[in-house]
Amino acid sequence: MEEIVNKVAASSLEVFDLEDYYQSGSRVQIDISQWLYEGFLLKEKDFREALKNHDWEQYTNQFVAIHCATDAILPAWASILVASYVSSYAKKTVLGSLTDLETSIYQEMLSGIDYSFYRGKPVILKGCSKKPVPDSAYVMAIQNLQQVAKSVMYGEACSAVPIFKSKK
Repeated sequence: MEEIVNKVAASSLEVFDLEDYYQSGSRVQIDISQWLYEGFLLKEKDFREALKNHDWEQYTNQFVAIHCATDAILPAWASILVASYVSSYAKKTVLGSLTDLETSIYQEMLSGIDYSFYRGKPVILKGCSKKPVPDSAYVMAIQNLQQVAKSVMYGEACSAVPIFKSKK
């Protein structure tokens, strides 16, 4: 009987798994419309008072996305004022959706990686993830990997899709 050889494990393929760079911690959204009159009208005095009385400590060490769930037209200072309160407690604060928040977290993480380990190597940008990795993180990863890698494929070793191959 022939020995079964795992050709993937024996190959020079390197796996770049974005899930490895996932920052643990709670993600929350703050909806500005909760402090607007009928969810649409910003009355400055009432808005400032509501923010002053809000329990900001609940956001301690959390990742926070500030957004407005209604179509209210807000002055730019409204979200800045909310950010000024929450930023003292939160790990990170962004204006936008939870996806925007996750993109910002990954952007920070991926910009700090030394990609030289992947120089001249075939790389698989792992596609399946149990954690919420935004599509934008894959775009950021390929931009960095294609500068050093011999080739980049997307997916799993058993069914990878070619994405990039360096010119010889």
